[in-house]
Amino acid sequence: MLKNSWLKIRNVGITWSTFASLLKNKQMKKLALILVIGAVAFLSSCGMSSKEKAEKRIADSIRVADSIAMVQAEHQRVADSIAKVQAAQKKVADSIAHQDSIKKHLIKPAKKAKAAKPAPTKKAPKK
Repeated sequence: MLKNSWLKIRNVGITWSTFASLLKNKQMKKLALILVIGAVAFLSSCGMSSKEKAEKRIADSIRVADSIAMVQAEHQRVADSIAKVQAAQKKVADSIAHQDSIKKHLIKPAKKAKAAKPAPTKKAPKK
């Protein structure tokens, strides 16, 4: 049944017997082998060279390092902001505790310093 059927190879119809005779031909086998080797060589050369791969790897590692540095800088900024807020809250809490201690007479209030008189300035003698 296969011998009488038509094969469609790239929209060109040939009979099975013609195709079989082409495969038996040694020149056709050599040509097919050369074409296959050429196709493999062509496809293998389409990829990136080792130099390009190294450059891409270095660029990717630099990009990743930059991203990590940006994340660490943002983390440090957030930590600094949290530390500032905690310092302000501690200052407020200490002030409240100090005022509470004064109200409970646990400590004496600080004496208010008198305003110091400004030192008299010497006037230069007129000549």
